[in-house]
Amino acid sequence: MRYTSPFGKKLENLCRGFFPAKLASSTSYFKPFWVLLCYFLIVSLKGYFVLKLLNPRTVSKLDDLDLFFTSVSAATTSSMSTVEMEAFSNAQLIIITFIMFLGGEIHMSFLGLLIQRFRLLSAHDERQKNLPEIDFMHANSQTRSQGQMIELGTITVQQHPLERDKPLTFKPFSSGHEMELPYNSIKTLGYVVLGYFLIIHAVGSGLISAYISLTPSANNVLKRKGLVLHTFSIFTTVSTFTNCGFTPTNENMMVFNKNSGLLLILIPQVLLGDTLYAPCLRLVIHVLYRLTRKKEYKYILNNYQELGYGHLMSEERSWYLSGTILVFLMSQFVAFTAMEWNSGVMDGMNSLEKLIGSLFECVNSRHAGESIVDLSSVSSAILVLFVVMMYLPSNASFLPIGDQQEEASENRGGSKNTIVENIILCPLAYLAIFIFVICVTERKSMRDDPLNFSLLNIVVEVVSAYGNVGFSTGYSCKRRLKLDGQCEDKWFGFAGQWSKTGKSVLILVMIFGRLKKFTIHGRKPWILT
Repeated sequence: MRYTSPFGKKLENLCRGFFPAKLASSTSYFKPFWVLLCYFLIVSLKGYFVLKLLNPRTVSKLDDLDLFFTSVSAATTSSMSTVEMEAFSNAQLIIITFIMFLGGEIHMSFLGLLIQRFRLLSAHDERQKNLPEIDFMHANSQTRSQGQMIELGTITVQQHPLERDKPLTFKPFSSGHEMELPYNSIKTLGYVVLGYFLIIHAVGSGLISAYISLTPSANNVLKRKGLVLHTFSIFTTVSTFTNCGFTPTNENMMVFNKNSGLLLILIPQVLLGDTLYAPCLRLVIHVLYRLTRKKEYKYILNNYQELGYGHLMSEERSWYLSGTILVFLMSQFVAFTAMEWNSGVMDGMNSLEKLIGSLFECVNSRHAGESIVDLSSVSSAILVLFVVMMYLPSNASFLPIGDQQEEASENRGGSKNTIVENIILCPLAYLAIFIFVICVTERKSMRDDPLNFSLLNIVVEVVSAYGNVGFSTGYSCKRRLKLDGQCEDKWFGFAGQWSKTGKSVLILVMIFGRLKKFTIHGRKPWILT
């Protein structure tokens, strides 16, 4: 359970400096909900202050609420926008990239593994301190004076001759051996998770850079917009893998709708970073076990519940989750291509580009939020379908009865509920409350501009924020009933035209949506009563 190499010992001492025993053990006294809430608030506030210190690119100054909205949107991986992305300077894009990275689910789960690992180590150290000491003061003094071995049963102790006047003590370490395999398994799992997202980020950003460099049409877009290639590649990779959905261009991915190669590079990153992460993580561990036969990998596969890592699941459940994701994706793909193939949404694209673009749009409808089409031009039926997909969490799946009962017993835990647990409502009830509040705050705009501020557009915006997706129908001056020469179309989300009160409510929706895993588990979104 201790490192044997000098580098390992230095690493352990360094980590102990960052995770002292009292800090690691104190995390158990706080509910994870409040810990994560404070985490998102701190990251969002720090991101806001840094963005405010840096100068934007296309305007002299950005509104404080819009900057904080953008920081919260990046931290919660929501990609809801009230500011055009091209207004941010290259330095601000780097900061937004860092905020998205900190708010990513896999990165946060890795931090959880570190805390759990050092909590286990601290618990062992505390147990060792409290173990009784065995006194060998009355052992053979002649043997001690000669510096020889003192052996009692299976306990062997070596004492230096200069310390012969001190009593010999021994602390049993049997309890440590019981914790050695779980500790090493958590450490191994941390390395696997770290390698998983480092490799995907490195390969993803490299492929994007190579594709844009070799494709004149994509390269010309960056030159025309004044974007730095490496910043764009890293920003897009982090945003796609964390399922945030921000892109440095105003039009999101619409400007690359004919670059099918780039879309094919991004599609696996969307899936590997969210909906397919749990099945792929188990597959990676299974492959590593087959190659190395290390007992830690076998322990992880067989004792995934004991490790407390929420993204680990049984092999059976991984298959059901993968199958559910495939069914959802194919259903959306069939519906989208059937209704939008000749609707004008994808004008100017050939058949292959339409197929890949449709697949890209459907993959992003769950949580990523990158889009190659103007959602305001998509049929209402497809918007309703996207609303349903955005509402479902990434681990929602159809499970057999036996597995459902097993998961229910896991989630039930103790029989005593807290006050917060007793007032938890159905997720649809929260959405209804948020939509009602937004309709109240934007009632004047709904009366004066009913085509833009329609109930369906508000529902899409709120559900997208709750699901941390980022899909938005936008705002168009052409849809206004009262023409105004001062109206100017902007490339940002529909919420950009909301009142400050409405934007503030949507900030709460994004944060609440990022923490929705504490109110729903797996299949619970299916339960509507």
